[in-house]
Amino acid sequence: MKICHLVFLVYLFFHAYCDSDVLVGYHVTLAIPPAYSSGFVGRAFIMETDQTEPNFRTAVSVEALDDKYACSLDIFLGNVKVWSSGHFSRFYTADKCMLELTEDGDLQLKGQKEIIGWRSGTSGQGVQGQRLSSRTRLTSFISNNSSLFYSFEIQYDKIVLYLNSGKWKYSYWEFKPYPYGEKNITYIELTSKALEIFNGKFQKVAQITSEQPQPVRFLALGNSTGNLGLYYYSAERQMFQASYQALNGTCDLPLACNPYGICTFSNACSCIRLMTKGIGSLPDCSTDGISEGLCGRNQAEMVELQGVTSILRQGTPSEVNISKDACANLCLDNCTCVAALYISSAEADANLQQCFLYGLVRGVKEIQRGSTGSYWVKMPKGSRDQVHGKSSGLKKWSVIVIGVVDGFIIFIVLAGIGYYIIQKRRQTSLNTRHTP
Repeated sequence: MKICHLVFLVYLFFHAYCDSDVLVGYHVTLAIPPAYSSGFVGRAFIMETDQTEPNFRTAVSVEALDDKYACSLDIFLGNVKVWSSGHFSRFYTADKCMLELTEDGDLQLKGQKEIIGWRSGTSGQGVQGQRLSSRTRLTSFISNNSSLFYSFEIQYDKIVLYLNSGKWKYSYWEFKPYPYGEKNITYIELTSKALEIFNGKFQKVAQITSEQPQPVRFLALGNSTGNLGLYYYSAERQMFQASYQALNGTCDLPLACNPYGICTFSNACSCIRLMTKGIGSLPDCSTDGISEGLCGRNQAEMVELQGVTSILRQGTPSEVNISKDACANLCLDNCTCVAALYISSAEADANLQQCFLYGLVRGVKEIQRGSTGSYWVKMPKGSRDQVHGKSSGLKKWSVIVIGVVDGFIIFIVLAGIGYYIIQKRRQTSLNTRHTP
């Protein structure tokens, strides 16, 4: 089971004691292999709690990553890594990886030549625990080579999940304890039963409750799905399972499908296919170069996709009280924009016409037709023309929105039934003719 490294622990070392003590002046050193070995992982477990499984363990680790060796301090709950000093920024080193507790109480990871790669920042302090206060921002990285990452953010009026992409930031789930927009969240705490939210008077104002009787062990943000969950340990299955998940539908996940993909009613991923003159349909729903760097009406045009929307939202609309066409034109003239969502007064808050601009085409899902919203995608100039339409120096693109997977399946089934009935009638007719 792979759970992201961003984890808010519950009752760290609760009702337990350590088998080994880390005293002032303590240090442990791991040697780095002289040559790079892909897949290498070396660990020295230095602390372990004496409690019913799963128990906590602390280790100094050396891992082969990106043709180098990363040195980190890791905490495990059972076999799940629930925290790592290298989660946000890795410490690469050669020769050695050393953990040291200095005389003034600072925990440090060091490499060659006593270079400090990570420190706890606890010099001269007595640190007993941690609360997550408002304005806290925790992150979960999708992969090493992706510019996208998720974030879990505690704001004064709500708890929000974001998908981050460069300068763009999109929310896809939020929890508001105050119905009228008050801004009074001070901190949150995770108990054995719920994630509890407190105001400045230390009063609990709301909670997100676990749906299982077993005690909650930690809160995690999935590094592949971006889903927020509370997790408990199943002794029967000997693994951690979610007792609460913020998002229950596949199509509500921000990256349920590939770029320019559409999540359909059947929870399958379809796509926006393109056809080029003389080439035909691009293979594997390829989206290379569809709208990268296109801006202005000489290079691009906006194409409206019927029956779809995006689950992603910016913190505030790019514009309000404008027309649908004006919203599309905002994206058309913005070189970094690739899609736009227009929400009319029937759907928007406070009877406003809202326009949201996007720097990526993700989080798109199929919805019932007849919605007063409108979703637009930027395409190369000429996308509305047919493949064999007017001649032009530009490639002619025709956009085929494959958001009708369910309808296609129904069509195949009905066609099969119709074929069977016709064949049955023909057979009956032939038998009647040959009957003496």
